[in-house]
Amino acid sequence: MRIAVLLRDHCQPKKCNTECIKYCPKVRTGVEAITMGDSGKPAISEELCAGCGICINKCPFEAIKIIGLPEELNTELMHQYGLNGFRIYRLPVPKKGAVTGILGPNGIGKTTSIKLLSGEETPNFGNYDNPPNREEVLSRLSGTELGDYLTKVYAGKVKTALKPQYVDKLPLVSKGVVKDLLSKVAERMTVDEAADLLELNEVINRPLDKLSGGELQRVAIAASIMKEADTYFFDEPSSYLDIYQR
Repeated sequence: MRIAVLLRDHCQPKKCNTECIKYCPKVRTGVEAITMGDSGKPAISEELCAGCGICINKCPFEAIKIIGLPEELNTELMHQYGLNGFRIYRLPVPKKGAVTGILGPNGIGKTTSIKLLSGEETPNFGNYDNPPNREEVLSRLSGTELGDYLTKVYAGKVKTALKPQYVDKLPLVSKGVVKDLLSKVAERMTVDEAADLLELNEVINRPLDKLSGGELQRVAIAASIMKEADTYFFDEPSSYLDIYQR
């Protein structure tokens, strides 16, 4: 079984000669293994793909991944981002009083898992054209530990706090100084307590747009742990930090 993934933010058909189509052995023999889709980007037929890897090597923007699997786990597909889009199978389930860590390289689904578990996104089980609503999701997951957890999330019985991945965008969504931001979310600890814990005393009165990457990371972590929540999600909490802070 092959899964073809097109990294749409990398793919730039207007700046290349569609090498993926031009050099595909199947296409050259008349088989439409890769065609130009309605979106203006290539569409790869996973059934017709030979898995030769030529399109991967020829693409000047490294926008194609062909992943070989012994067998696709159709019954456990949790979410898919469109045709030739990323797919994630299964999800970890948060447990009370426990810490769960997801480790791995970029693109394996860490951020997607957090979005699904926090309720920010709803699983579509691969049906991206006609995604199910929350009731249908819970019906499909009925009787499972994950279903029980999401039932509480969707009903608002589990409050979540999310530390986002891209902390460099924090100054775009929040203005003012560090103290102003932390004061808005001070629930389970004070601003002074959070500043001491995350070593923010030196920047507590500094504007957010004047902070370094590491300082923004620590502010984002502080803002998350200050909230009163049942489940806390930290997406890439060690980025920009030095070895001691990590």
